[in-house]
Amino acid sequence: MADATYTITELAREFGLTTRAIRFYEDHGLIAPTRAGRNRVYGNRDKVRLKLTLRGKRLGLSLSEIRELIDMYDAAKDERAQVERLQEVLRKRRSILEQQREDIEVVLGEIAAFEGQCRNFLEGNAETVPKKLKGTGKGHSNN
Repeated sequence: MADATYTITELAREFGLTTRAIRFYEDHGLIAPTRAGRNRVYGNRDKVRLKLTLRGKRLGLSLSEIRELIDMYDAAKDERAQVERLQEVLRKRRSILEQQREDIEVVLGEIAAFEGQCRNFLEGNAETVPKKLKGTGKGHSNN
């Protein structure tokens, strides 16, 4: 039975991508369609690789990490090595996200404190502009 084939437009529609995004992934070696004249012809392998690429992007992996993992998947000689590498990449990504979450919590705490100081000032409960704003020379935001 012949391998199913897809046009770039069909894949774009199925995955909710632009054709330009698909060509971008092709340029980065994540998919490799064959050619029929000037037209790209995508097979099931390309479709699976595109699906794995999008999954990797959702996880926040870099294109090089995604390509490495997909290439290991294609080789499929040592699934254990692939799973160990995936686990390592995911552990690293989790660590980065946890640090970002901590950083966000700190910033949110600072924002809440500034909001409280601003509220107190505007309600007449404070005689001076909040300390952190006073030194900037800006009493307002452009947002």
